[in-house]
Amino acid sequence: MRAAGKGASHDGMNPMLLSMIAVVLAGGATALQAPTNAKMMTAVGSPVNAAFVSFAVGTAALGIVAMILQTKPDLTAARGLPWYAWIGGLYGAIFVVAAAWGVPRLGVALTITLMVAGQLLIGLILDHFGAFGSPQSPISLGRMAGVALVVAGVLMVRRF
Repeated sequence: MRAAGKGASHDGMNPMLLSMIAVVLAGGATALQAPTNAKMMTAVGSPVNAAFVSFAVGTAALGIVAMILQTKPDLTAARGLPWYAWIGGLYGAIFVVAAAWGVPRLGVALTITLMVAGQLLIGLILDHFGAFGSPQSPISLGRMAGVALVVAGVLMVRRF
């Protein structure tokens, strides 16, 4: 039996590892989402229409999961949220429209690589300032080098 400590849990599953696997799988889902929505775009006539269908299906799926899990929103807490907490779906809509539009023009790999580069650049800034209540993690040479490697990856995906 492992001693209780950082990363250890009672059932032997490392919560950090489980979180990392879940996030990698979610990243894979976004890679699948881009060409799927690009295909939808060809049928419905625009990336905005494709995003609308995507969000309608996603909303229905989330509604079903919420019913199964019997989750109920805390409306009192929701009313107290700052304005920016309400616009997360807007960012998702921008992402889905851009992916549906970008895949036919750039390909899946380049579209996703560019999106990851953008996510990392903004993420680095948000972490540096601890924005939106996230843990603060100052920009360092090592973190900038990591983002630079992704940007180099964008160039490699584009040129080779």
